[in-house]
Amino acid sequence: MNIKQAKEAIKHAVEVYFSKDETGAYRMAPVRQRPILLMGPPGIGKTQIMEQIARECGIGLVAYTITHHTRQSAVGLPFICEEEYDGRKYSVTEYTMSEIIASIYRKQKESGIREGILFIDEINCVSETLAPTMLQFLQCKMFGNQSVPEGWIIVAAGNPPEYNKSVREFDVVTLDRIKRIDVEADFDVWKEYAYQVGIHSAVLSYLELRKENFYRMENTVDGKMFVTARGWEDLSRLIQVYEKLGKEVDREVAHQYLQHWKTAKDFANYLELYRKYQKEYGLERILAGYYEKDTLERLKFASFDERLSVVNLLVGKMAELFKEEYEMEKFVEGLFAQLCAYKEELQKEGAVPGEVLAAKIQSLRREVEQKKAAGQLTKAEMHRMERILCKLEEYRKAPEFESVKTTFDSEEEQREQMADKTLETLNHCFEFLESAFGESQEMAVFVTELNSNVYSIAFLRENDCAMYYKYNKGLLLDERREEILEQMDAVENVVERGLVED
Repeated sequence: MNIKQAKEAIKHAVEVYFSKDETGAYRMAPVRQRPILLMGPPGIGKTQIMEQIARECGIGLVAYTITHHTRQSAVGLPFICEEEYDGRKYSVTEYTMSEIIASIYRKQKESGIREGILFIDEINCVSETLAPTMLQFLQCKMFGNQSVPEGWIIVAAGNPPEYNKSVREFDVVTLDRIKRIDVEADFDVWKEYAYQVGIHSAVLSYLELRKENFYRMENTVDGKMFVTARGWEDLSRLIQVYEKLGKEVDREVAHQYLQHWKTAKDFANYLELYRKYQKEYGLERILAGYYEKDTLERLKFASFDERLSVVNLLVGKMAELFKEEYEMEKFVEGLFAQLCAYKEELQKEGAVPGEVLAAKIQSLRREVEQKKAAGQLTKAEMHRMERILCKLEEYRKAPEFESVKTTFDSEEEQREQMADKTLETLNHCFEFLESAFGESQEMAVFVTELNSNVYSIAFLRENDCAMYYKYNKGLLLDERREEILEQMDAVENVVERGLVED
């Protein structure tokens, strides 16, 4: 299954394992709550989905990469204590608490959450001295003589042997006590995640044309050559920072992340073309609603991958605008909720605006810190909450509600202006594509990408765009998609066009 399906399967297991009857007892006894073993190639997002599951289910998460640990840190350090048996005293070896078990109790103390997931990564790549401990852990849910606390389920992850020489096979006794889920790389699923985290549009555009380069693992005479989803994400972030600093990513830099030389060269060449198209076609002017007849004429006679690159340039820019608008929307909604609560507090007898607002800020800050400790906030949510706190601090300068409301109204006005600007830019994109291609495969790609991005979906649900509804309804996207993919496959075979250079 793909990583999205694996995530749903684990969420279902969490729901079942934590389900309780009317007496408060777990419907499935802890002894029957099998550890989940997530097996799949490296770099496809196994750790990320655990963080998402913990946030979405409102539970804690303690994550360890077990290859970073020794037997002593996993089991605990030995010490000598004295015990009396049949009237005689003996020196007995005991162990301090396992660092991993201690982390669970620490997480409970910091977050106040009593249930959660203990996630152990690379569990089948441990050293020889730690291997028996891992078998005991999966079979008995214990490290040494200490059990995983009740209310915490075990999820482990490992790599199949073809990806790691250090892999140790589990015996049947162990496998018969776990719930195994096998995962494979899937670009279409990863793309949904890519839009959410803001993967560079050049990366997404390239992978639409070269899906077979999304995940590669090859054994050659020079050793392993590979490309992973993690590599693409890290390279994407590097490109974004390089652009801020005025630097360019060349083949050598790409190869540092895409450790498959042919793919690294291919992408670096594509990135150069992508920048060229961005400049020559005047992306910013198109977004503002201005373009020349020469531009349309050139597109009509351009190669298929060039036309798709221009479409994806527009898709990438719109993705940025949709995300910015979404964050602004959520910020204003969160701020409005805080102000509603503030207004309600002010209506109480003896309420002093400055004191009430100060208490509201202090309470919200405590809530944010607790959620942060529990891992219940994404980076975007943490940034949003910090913005709300900063804005509330500004309101303290004039805490009377009418003054606060006036200031908030300006925030709401900015949000509306941003939504209007985003809609206007989207309409400019449609007008350009309609002039250049009409009801075409390129238009189908553009609309399909709008339907693939969680932020564009949210925007279009709240803002009417007549041209989107026209083409979304008029194009048989699934059939068009198959046509596009077939044409992309044909493009793949034409290496003389210069996209790949030796």
